[in-house]
Amino acid sequence: MSDIDDLPLKSGPAGGWGSLSGMKQVMRTSRPEAGFLDTLRRQNKPGGFMCSSCAWPKPPNYRAFEFCENGAKHTMWENTSHRCTPAFWDDHTVTELRDWSDHDLEMTGRLTAPLRFDAESDRYVETSWEEAIDGIAAILKNLSPEEVVFYASGHAALEASYLYGLLARLYGTNNLPQSSNMCHETTSVGLKEVIGSPVGTVIWEDIAKTDCFFFFGQNPGTNSPRFLHPLKEAKDRGVRIVTFNPLREQGLVSFISPQDPVAMATGKETIISDQYHQLRAGGDVAAILGLCKAVIEADDAAQEAGRPRILDVAFIEEHTTGFDTFIETCRNTSWSDITREAGLTEGALREAADVYMTSERVIGVYGMGLTQHSRGALNIAMLVNLMLLRGNIGRPGAGMCPVRGHSNVQGQRTVGIAEKAELIPNDRLKTLFDFDPPLEDGTHIVDAVEGLFTKKIKAFLCLGGNLLRAVPEQKRMEEAWAGQEMSVMVSTKLNRSHLFPAGHAWILPCLGRAEIDEQATGPQAVSIEDSFSMIHGSTGHRKPPSPLLKSEMAIVCALGKALIPDNPKLRWDEWTGDYGLVRDLIERTYPDDFAEYNNRLFTPGGFWRENPAHKRIWETESGKAVFTDPDQLNSISFEDAEGRYRLITLRSNDQFNTTIYGYSDRFRGIEGTRDVVLMNEEDMAAAGYVKGDRVALVSDAGDEETRRLGGLAVIPYQIPRGTLAGYYPECNVLISIKHHDQLSKTPASKSIPVRIEKDA
Repeated sequence: MSDIDDLPLKSGPAGGWGSLSGMKQVMRTSRPEAGFLDTLRRQNKPGGFMCSSCAWPKPPNYRAFEFCENGAKHTMWENTSHRCTPAFWDDHTVTELRDWSDHDLEMTGRLTAPLRFDAESDRYVETSWEEAIDGIAAILKNLSPEEVVFYASGHAALEASYLYGLLARLYGTNNLPQSSNMCHETTSVGLKEVIGSPVGTVIWEDIAKTDCFFFFGQNPGTNSPRFLHPLKEAKDRGVRIVTFNPLREQGLVSFISPQDPVAMATGKETIISDQYHQLRAGGDVAAILGLCKAVIEADDAAQEAGRPRILDVAFIEEHTTGFDTFIETCRNTSWSDITREAGLTEGALREAADVYMTSERVIGVYGMGLTQHSRGALNIAMLVNLMLLRGNIGRPGAGMCPVRGHSNVQGQRTVGIAEKAELIPNDRLKTLFDFDPPLEDGTHIVDAVEGLFTKKIKAFLCLGGNLLRAVPEQKRMEEAWAGQEMSVMVSTKLNRSHLFPAGHAWILPCLGRAEIDEQATGPQAVSIEDSFSMIHGSTGHRKPPSPLLKSEMAIVCALGKALIPDNPKLRWDEWTGDYGLVRDLIERTYPDDFAEYNNRLFTPGGFWRENPAHKRIWETESGKAVFTDPDQLNSISFEDAEGRYRLITLRSNDQFNTTIYGYSDRFRGIEGTRDVVLMNEEDMAAAGYVKGDRVALVSDAGDEETRRLGGLAVIPYQIPRGTLAGYYPECNVLISIKHHDQLSKTPASKSIPVRIEKDA
């Protein structure tokens, strides 16, 4: 651990030598197997494998090295030479491991054999695949379908995900929550409400044609570093970028391309953002309303002076509804109310609006900084309002660009990992497989967690992920998770969710995406969907770390064969042997999205699952894009009060979701520790804290539950007053399961009400 007083609290540009240094450090600790450089060479390219890290699209005209720092870290981390064999448990108990860090648990290496928890010895013991599958199926047969949850993270490819959703429905349930419930479900629900599309509308061609980006709550330097290359190219051709984010994130400040020898040799930076506005956490509604107000005022002035209109009136009249109500709200809301809630000056908002008004083609980019609020859907609707004012959706070089976090999280939704029955083509499933799919909605992850608390949920099957660490209410979750009748986790490495085993618990080790998946008909390919709705084929080339590992497809099919009564239309063995047969099923189930699926699998840049809103076809209730009239000026669900702060959870430069590669967050100048809280210096002085003071954060949600996270060092940081920041997933312990977006139920991790106090 570093001495807090020695922390430099500064960083250089994103990319550059710092990026190479970060990769080198993870390479030193993970010790990837020989040949990993060849693996990196194949990453995100046709004929190679698709990165398991973020969902940023893979370009058709790829570079020599089509991976970023975090993608390389993930590949090295998964292709480690470390092994967690069954012998590991000779020296360790489950209870003992609860004191280990997330980083140290994964450092034990790749799991090599299926494991069953033995309560008497408090250890996992090796078991056979046959015993594991038969044991799991036997327990499931004695439970009611509504008592069982089939959870999926974004790791599993489209083929296994399709059959996993089918398996759950054959079993009799739509209890299919997925990791998007905790991040971009607000996009899936919020965008659908206002433009009729649950996903973003832009494609690569739009990125190349735009002349302006507006960023809200998205950090490409940490969460999607490959985005920095097209941003640099955009800056080289004069594109303007305006950023709204509570923290100054280095990836949106400056960048040195590690693939540019001249820039690396000279240290020449590309300045990314032309304007950077640090608004209050939860202040996006007011900020965007201010932008819209400035645009409308400019349009009014243009009309009075006889100049061309600022608004795209023809587009608004033909393609939208709700404009008149919205424009009146813009006119009637005072600048003083807007600036108070946004935490920005009127001048700053007008300056940003000037860029918007003088740009012909604007792309609105956002991430979880918009989605993870109590009114996250309102955030998204407000950004859509701004884009609609000048027709910036559904034409070249413009549109909505939500940046997804996990590689196939969007694609899993596309092929049926969804708890809402209305999203599933049940008639086609009935015809294809000769059964009656359940028509009742299943559980969202929030419902599933609450079901664990009330013991209505008695078993969890997890196709990847570290759910216990990813959700709110971590302390209650640990007790509830262990209180289930059964937990089953398909995993590559140990994680915290394994350490609170249910009455019956199994860990089923699976292949990584970069590894050879050999089945009856030979090596298999899988496919994933990226943030642009492009479908890519992926083929592994590395030797698996153990002959006992199975693919996610093989695990799902084995469980289906053991659990579901015989049915001639359920060809589990054939599907395991030839994944192309499963792609044929996906095509028959979703013919509009997956036409010629197998033939187009390795199209450079992927093949596009077309988006109606991209063509100005609005699949909304009104048949038009919807202007939303905001009913409040922030995206939070609590009042400001003396001593109450808004806490933002962050990911460091050295992590991916709940995976912690190390303790370096060089972009924020924090090294050797994650036990910190970032605080405005004026707030520190007012509260009587100095750098390095040890404090605790205490949930201030207004309920009776006390949630506390102690042992944190106060770090002065350039952050708006009243806003704090700390690391995810550690800060999840402070979030109430009831603190979520009203529409999507996505946990509100970017505006947690907390108090700060001296640690005992």
